[in-house]
Amino acid sequence: MGSGLTVAVFGAYGHTGRFVVAQLRDHGFVPVLSGRDADKLTTLASESGLEARPASVDDPASLDRALAGAAAVINCAGPFATTAAPVIEAALRARIPYVDVAAEIEANVDTFTHFADRARAAGAVIVPAMAFYGGLGDLLATAAMGDWTAADEAHVAYGLSGWHPTAGTRASGVVSGQRRDGRRVRYANGRLEYRDDTPPTLEWPFPGPMGPRAVIGEFTMADVVTIPSHLSIPDVRTYMTVEAARDLSDPGTPTPAPVDERGRSAQTFLVDVVVRSGGSERRAVASGQDIYAVTAPLAVEAVDRILTGRTRTVGVASAGEIFDAPDFLRALSPYVSLELRR
Repeated sequence: MGSGLTVAVFGAYGHTGRFVVAQLRDHGFVPVLSGRDADKLTTLASESGLEARPASVDDPASLDRALAGAAAVINCAGPFATTAAPVIEAALRARIPYVDVAAEIEANVDTFTHFADRARAAGAVIVPAMAFYGGLGDLLATAAMGDWTAADEAHVAYGLSGWHPTAGTRASGVVSGQRRDGRRVRYANGRLEYRDDTPPTLEWPFPGPMGPRAVIGEFTMADVVTIPSHLSIPDVRTYMTVEAARDLSDPGTPTPAPVDERGRSAQTFLVDVVVRSGGSERRAVASGQDIYAVTAPLAVEAVDRILTGRTRTVGVASAGEIFDAPDFLRALSPYVSLELRR
């Protein structure tokens, strides 16, 4: 557990940031609240009794003050196309690990592209996409692979009961759409491909109790960055239930509403990951409640493992590469139900 270590949370007052702050406290860490909006920080500090340190990504000195004395930083502030690089630079200056919850494909590509060599040379740890999208799928795919050193294809199917996106999710989606000129993206033949055609709709055989559901094929998420970053799989496809995709595309869909004492929404999820090699298939399935809330135990467990030396590499690394994937997933048992099928 945290043993009183301080962890800076950039974007602490956001929807996911609040879950992360609460999870850090539950694990014995002392969160330091940071972000761009001083008024929101002041309000959260008053509610929580925690220290607030306003900082802006265009003011490196303010980021240095925010991270001073911290053992690690978790970046929860999107769009990550804007925030990731400045906060990573601050973490490198402070010589502390960096973890973020970025779901933006392009922002995660940037992190691997621009910081891999520097972080490795410095012995630093940078873990992008340590969240429901990107981190969880990567852990599941890695666990499903087991002793396989390569596979022909990986499929990550998201069975969401619905999707009430946060303002941050919508803002990040706008930035990603602009960066790819309105095109969609998929990972095939060992690389990202940008396309102008309409993605297919098909039926995915989710296991019970969900069962077969209509999904948008090639509804591409951050898994197409995290999984191929360390697993030899030339084709990685992700899918989304039609209902959830419709919610996301509707500008009138409300933001998440809390229904329990943890502040979670009623949303449920089932993530079905299938890896195939030749004629063989392996599967990992995870289910739980609220994709935003479950990001908090993913990010905080990552920080705890980094700070206690339970890692396998340094540099920029995805969850499945730097952590023992099956063991990490077992640690999430209070929040995620897991099944491995080999």
